[in-house]
Amino acid sequence: MRKFSKEERSWIMYDWADSVFATIMMAAVFPVFFVNISGGEGSLGSMWWAWGMVATQLFLGIAAPIIGSIVDFRGYKKRLFVIFLACGVAVLLVLAAQSTWQLLLLGYVLANIFWSLTMVIYDSYLPDITTKDRMDKVSAWGYAMGYIGGSTIPFLISIILILFGGNFGIDATLAVRISIVMTALWWGLFSIPIIKNVHHKYGMDAPRKGFVTETFKNIFETGKKIIKNKGLITFIIAYFFYIDGVGTVIRMATAYGAELGLGAEGMIGALFVTQIVAVPFSLLFGKLSNKFNPINLITAAIGMYVLICITGFLMGFGLEEKWFGISTALILFWTLAFMVGTVQGGIQAISRSTFGRLVPPDKSGEYFGFFEIFGRFASILGPTLYAVILQSTGRASFSILSIIAIFVAGLTLLSIGRKHIIPQLDQPQPAQPGQ
Repeated sequence: MRKFSKEERSWIMYDWADSVFATIMMAAVFPVFFVNISGGEGSLGSMWWAWGMVATQLFLGIAAPIIGSIVDFRGYKKRLFVIFLACGVAVLLVLAAQSTWQLLLLGYVLANIFWSLTMVIYDSYLPDITTKDRMDKVSAWGYAMGYIGGSTIPFLISIILILFGGNFGIDATLAVRISIVMTALWWGLFSIPIIKNVHHKYGMDAPRKGFVTETFKNIFETGKKIIKNKGLITFIIAYFFYIDGVGTVIRMATAYGAELGLGAEGMIGALFVTQIVAVPFSLLFGKLSNKFNPINLITAAIGMYVLICITGFLMGFGLEEKWFGISTALILFWTLAFMVGTVQGGIQAISRSTFGRLVPPDKSGEYFGFFEIFGRFASILGPTLYAVILQSTGRASFSILSIIAIFVAGLTLLSIGRKHIIPQLDQPQPAQPGQ
């Protein structure tokens, strides 16, 4: 980390801080707990989980560009970041004491909203803290540190509590509640460096009059610029599809396994493998960005996700048709966990830095707000597709297979638009204020 500036290190550390939420609340511990509380295997608990995600993404899709536009005004970026962070931590602390599945789902939705809004601001800081030629590397290190820290250390503690807590009088439910409290404290504590050391360098002065009018005017103008920019609009629409597939795989993995009747301990252990594998592969993507253009790296990652969906379908279909038992299915789940680890951090890191290289730094908040629109509304498509197919067929395996279509759509758009995207990536970045 010595090769990074103080601001770069502090920005990277927020991935260390916030990844605990993505792992424990979104991917591993909490989804399994929720499905069990809502009725367990065969209760369609994963369907309610999917609809909860849909509600979250609908709200964020509307709120993100508004927040993005506001934080481009000087003095607002850090202020709103701290407010959303504090609210998210507080909601998690309250959530840890809830018992009914309805309140658990409501609390998760609220916490996810605040967490996601901090991510809009966090991503928009990227042009403020580094240069275009370093964005791929810095972004990749962010994801890698997230997997090393927030996605691994507290996750390991949670696994120990869940598997061995009974020896100390801690049952599975209490272990999950402790994990939620730990998530809140970890997230808040390790956010201190970014609050202290990262500053908004590019931006505009806030209008003295007509603040609301100016905010929506900026959103409208940025939207028009995105539409007119062939490279940017093609990339962001392609991102809409393929990141939806990525998010659906991340968020639905354990709920899918719980629906099939896989044990929580085996699934959580497999997802721990995902975090370990993701560390070197995230850094590898950062190094490969120096030799290959990012569109090729994203394309390769999408191809891996198609294989992941096929493997996930075979696991579920084989279990449903009784071709094999739970033990074989768990082996396939662990295989899936390893496969996801090879591309999960890389595709997100390179996508973030690629978008950062395509947008003007003084409008990064607004542009990343639109980035969130596409990412959040994309996150509605996959869970909706999953829930609808599961509800209509009763076959979770068919739900996971349908996600392939979303990846193929993104891959097709990237192939069509690469001639417009690649030439824009190396355009010079303007000097920071004061240089």
